[in-house]
Amino acid sequence: MANQAPVVGSKNVTGEKYQGSAAKVYFTKKIDAAHLIKLYKMIDENIFGKVAIKLHTGEKHGPNILPRDMVQAFQAQVPNSAIVECNTLYAGDRFTTEGHRETLKVNGWTFCPVDIMDEDDKVVNLPVRNGFHLKEVAMGAHLVNYDSLIVLTHFKGHAMGGFGGSMKNIGIGNASGHLGKAQVHGVDPNNVPENYLEWPDKEYFMELMADSAKATCDYFGKHIIFINVMRRISVDCDCAGVTAAEPTMKDIGIAVSTDILAVDQACADMIYAAHDSHDMKERIETRHGLRQLSAMSEKGMGNPQYELIEIE
Repeated sequence: MANQAPVVGSKNVTGEKYQGSAAKVYFTKKIDAAHLIKLYKMIDENIFGKVAIKLHTGEKHGPNILPRDMVQAFQAQVPNSAIVECNTLYAGDRFTTEGHRETLKVNGWTFCPVDIMDEDDKVVNLPVRNGFHLKEVAMGAHLVNYDSLIVLTHFKGHAMGGFGGSMKNIGIGNASGHLGKAQVHGVDPNNVPENYLEWPDKEYFMELMADSAKATCDYFGKHIIFINVMRRISVDCDCAGVTAAEPTMKDIGIAVSTDILAVDQACADMIYAAHDSHDMKERIETRHGLRQLSAMSEKGMGNPQYELIEIE
């Protein structure tokens, strides 16, 4: 048990058996464009039409964001696709659309269209069916212009969430920069505390994030897939920019699935199985980040039991 994220998941990473059905999570230790594309093509059968690639493009000069050349090669394999983002709730490099556009240029996201989905402060309210707290979430209005969604995530730590995987990428990332992200963080959009340490956290925040992610997952149905890239696994998110802590654990690999819970659970399990993950485990547990996983399980967002299929 010590080697597994102590929540609800299968213990496949540690070799223990599970009962019942299991989601498929494809995994490779090799982090490069060729393997990213190879794994994607194993689960892409329901990706069609106009495709959104949800990527955390990061604050200026962030040292840990996904390599531009790898993302460029991947995006080139997805016809009619664009990177999608929303503005931020905090006053950083991506707080305004103008600042966000400049940051995209600085960070090299210039090889394909990048759709700032809430660029005019316009939103679309997606319903949250059987959520914990929210009935709807204000998403960037352009989200509904897409037929399919690829959630391409840098899996790492997070100052408030404990870790940032696929669920965080869409739960926070698709919410509009001001109204939606205030809803997901549980703060008044007209009176957001400047110090994020004054925002609600722990279980309540994880449940709000799950509500928001569920709205996106329900909207796209089977036309959504999840890719977690476990490289430069800092305890800090890419929203920390140049102040992000240097990673203290080795890169792990790439995990992909059509199941959001399974892919985040598998990555959390791999963190817990790693001998050099003390700092990441401390970050996850002090923020109650494992509630992300149990919350998704409780709301039937995916299967906590997974079959990890390693690909060379």
